[in-house]
Amino acid sequence: MAPRDGDDAAAPSAASGLVPGFVPGDAAATVTELAPMRIQNRTPRQVPALTVAAVARRLGVAPATLRTWDRRYGLGPSAHAAGSHRRYTAEDVNRLLVMRGLTIDGVAPSEAARLARESDTHGDGLGHGQAAGGAPHDDGHGTVGGAGSATGALVRARTQEVTPTLVIDAALRGDEATCRALLTPPSDVLVETWWLELVEPVRAGLAARTVLARSGEEADTIVVAAVLAALRNRSTPLARTHVAGRRVVLLLAAPDEPRPLSLHVLAAALAVRGVDARVVAGPVEPHRTVEIAAMTRPAAIVLVTDRADADLTVIVALAQAQPDVPQFVVLPDGAAADLPLGRLVHRARSFTGLLHEVLAVST
Repeated sequence: MAPRDGDDAAAPSAASGLVPGFVPGDAAATVTELAPMRIQNRTPRQVPALTVAAVARRLGVAPATLRTWDRRYGLGPSAHAAGSHRRYTAEDVNRLLVMRGLTIDGVAPSEAARLARESDTHGDGLGHGQAAGGAPHDDGHGTVGGAGSATGALVRARTQEVTPTLVIDAALRGDEATCRALLTPPSDVLVETWWLELVEPVRAGLAARTVLARSGEEADTIVVAAVLAALRNRSTPLARTHVAGRRVVLLLAAPDEPRPLSLHVLAAALAVRGVDARVVAGPVEPHRTVEIAAMTRPAAIVLVTDRADADLTVIVALAQAQPDVPQFVVLPDGAAADLPLGRLVHRARSFTGLLHEVLAVST
């Protein structure tokens, strides 16, 4: 049965489930230097073409949807194999990835197709998942990939303006390599600027989307993993080494709450400024936290909660046990009335303000 007019808009799934490999941080410079040399000598004829079924599995859409996109919008295969069978090249697949990502974002199919046709799919010449040392391959399940599939992602991220939409699209299609590349902040960008202008909008955008994910597909988890990897690479060696006499800053969530990603970002922003900031992992009941504070003699303590009914007893316990240690608390307005404010217990209202207040008492 031929697809109806609306079939192509609804057909894409939330994510394709692809998990390309990635290049560790130390290899990034090598990738940047060597990839352009390989790109210059590559031609479209070196790219093995894929069947409709293989591309459909790659994108997580029905073959009928691809035929509809071909017939209506001209997003069809451009290569010809023996017997006049048309096959999809890497550039064709890249255009389809753009089309699919835009339709997931709610863009009308006709407009998404126009943007896909006009998009620069040549980029680094590698396409999605093309191996760094050779042409891409089909693994038999419609997945194009290889050990160097992050090479193209790293090069693309360094040659285009990174926007929240680009990251969201990569996360929704399960492209871990591209997410890691796009979420690697340039060395001249402050951690807090990267967090506020890119990462937070990305996570807010993902949280606002309703998607139909398959088992094991979680776009926000991909983003969180990419952010944590970027923060590990960004922290200075000095900040990772204990220095005798240097006091730490303790960063913790409220008891029985998950640790916010912002704690790791704050730790990295402090680390690059020479402050030894540590995120407290595991249970943070009052007696355990008081013991940790007694052992570490912190320069400051930061607690972050997103709940209006947060358990703030740990703040009271720390204030009694360590009355001379400044505490900074980030919490929603609904919980502010329960905060035991004092001479050294302060409420922080913004990430930037919190960063500067902690720096003022720890450097």
